[in-house]
Amino acid sequence: MKKWILIGCCSIIVIIAIVVVLGVSNLGPVIKEAVNTYGPSMTQTDVKLGDVSVSLFSAEAELKDVFLGNPKGFKSLSAMNVGSIFLNVDEKSITSDTIIIDKIEVVAPEITYEKAKGTDNFKTILGNVNKAVGADKTSKQSSKSTEKSGEGKGKNILIKELIVRDGKVGLSMSILGNKAVSASLPDIHLKDIGKKEGGVTPSKAFKQIFAALHEKITSPAVTDIFNKELKNITNGAKTVTDAAKKNFEAVGKDAEKTLKSTTDKMKGLLNN
Repeated sequence: MKKWILIGCCSIIVIIAIVVVLGVSNLGPVIKEAVNTYGPSMTQTDVKLGDVSVSLFSAEAELKDVFLGNPKGFKSLSAMNVGSIFLNVDEKSITSDTIIIDKIEVVAPEITYEKAKGTDNFKTILGNVNKAVGADKTSKQSSKSTEKSGEGKGKNILIKELIVRDGKVGLSMSILGNKAVSASLPDIHLKDIGKKEGGVTPSKAFKQIFAALHEKITSPAVTDIFNKELKNITNGAKTVTDAAKKNFEAVGKDAEKTLKSTTDKMKGLLNN
């Protein structure tokens, strides 16, 4: 009798283990589908994910080679590249309506901050995400009717902790040419994204994350360094201008105006 009880208990444990492993093994495809589906539609840019590595017994995943492109009108090759993003997911929530992510850690993102036409690429992407959040609200009623008809509904997410660390921000402006201007990105630490609502749509969660990211990119800790570097470049341009005026006075006033215009444009570029 004891033998059969023992066999029965072992069978239950094996079944539970299989369910957990199968659920966690689906984590990679779930993440890829989420990135491929929600990423471009939210940001209106190219979003690419190189690979997803999943630990079957811990529900931990590593997203490798994440690429965020730029919106139309910007010339930089990308807005952000990240070598690794680590996720720790509550495996019991994978099959529920709200996926609970215990922790997201974005390590060493390389950000390109591009200023153009009185705005910047991250502000533009944030605007696109805001539109996606608005679209979520307008489709809320239709989603309810879809559920009644028996069709599936989209997953919500709840992020307990998000960390962005060791990032770098490079300034991109056409007037800089090949000169590199960069600064360290202050670390970001957010908690309980979507907790109050019991889970939110990916676009709403991404809006909060991207708003925090844009705030850090445009913070004095970054812009003060940019302005200092730009000032050095401006002083260098002024030296070249003075030398040019001495050596090429015969060229005339038009050349002097062009040189002065170049110097003036480089002053206060981040104050647009």
